[in-house]
Amino acid sequence: MTIQWFPGHMTSARRQAAETMALTDVVIEVCDARLPEASSNPMIRELRLHRQRPCLKLLNKADLADPVVTEAWLDFYNSQPGVKAVAISSKKPGEAARVPGLCKGLAPHRNDGIKPLRMLIMGIPNVGKSTLMNALLKRRVAAVGDEPAVTKSQMCIDLGPTMSITDTPGLMWPKIRHDSDGFMLAASHAIGRNAVIDSEVATFLAGLLLQRYPAMLAERYGLVIDGMDGIGVVEAVAKKRGCIVKGRRGGELDLEKAAMVLLTDYRNGKLGRISLESPQSRVAMLAAEASDGGEAAVG
Repeated sequence: MTIQWFPGHMTSARRQAAETMALTDVVIEVCDARLPEASSNPMIRELRLHRQRPCLKLLNKADLADPVVTEAWLDFYNSQPGVKAVAISSKKPGEAARVPGLCKGLAPHRNDGIKPLRMLIMGIPNVGKSTLMNALLKRRVAAVGDEPAVTKSQMCIDLGPTMSITDTPGLMWPKIRHDSDGFMLAASHAIGRNAVIDSEVATFLAGLLLQRYPAMLAERYGLVIDGMDGIGVVEAVAKKRGCIVKGRRGGELDLEKAAMVLLTDYRNGKLGRISLESPQSRVAMLAAEASDGGEAAVG
């Protein structure tokens, strides 16, 4: 299964974002700390480089990610020109409060008090942009929901007399190049469920967890995982959690229900602090694709 998701409103959202960026001093790109590169929209990078705008890259949901892997990503991004990367949880007001000061450091020409510092929040759906906006303003001004593409239009608000901030709708790109990126995005709930098959996404996630965090799987579900593959994990979760198709004889396993158990546990952090990709795994995935001349299954 190849995952693609580009709702119609995102075409106009991209155009509006490009227009707003022309009037912006700093781009705040919010990514998912568990999959920073897969959740980084290449169109955002193209737009900001075209306008030569500095970027504050926020690895949000850091409290759900593997801290060792997150540190490796921070080193990776902070080595790039014009980029300052920090890990935060936008649900924690104290961490969100650091953002304006970090932006000031990227736009020293706005420290003269003549013109306000103008910040633009961008990112893919469901990475926490609106939660960040609400935390910065210390009140609920942006709709927040556990579904991608809740925000549909831009919103600009003053953060006092010396700075303003604009929140934008979650922005995907027309074609997800790497299959593994699509699966990681779907597993992390950045893609609408109408575009995916939950059991296939859960099978992918289970296979990745078997490689990188097998002890967390075993502990959460009481599994003996030796010799298991991704499908076997989903089936085992169905048995452990009593996911049975109602009205069917013989106790047929409800794999879709079991898939949602696994995906929800990952999304909520109940499996533990997990990162789906690292700088090293990203390099390996791209190298495998180059050698195969096609798509690799795991990032």
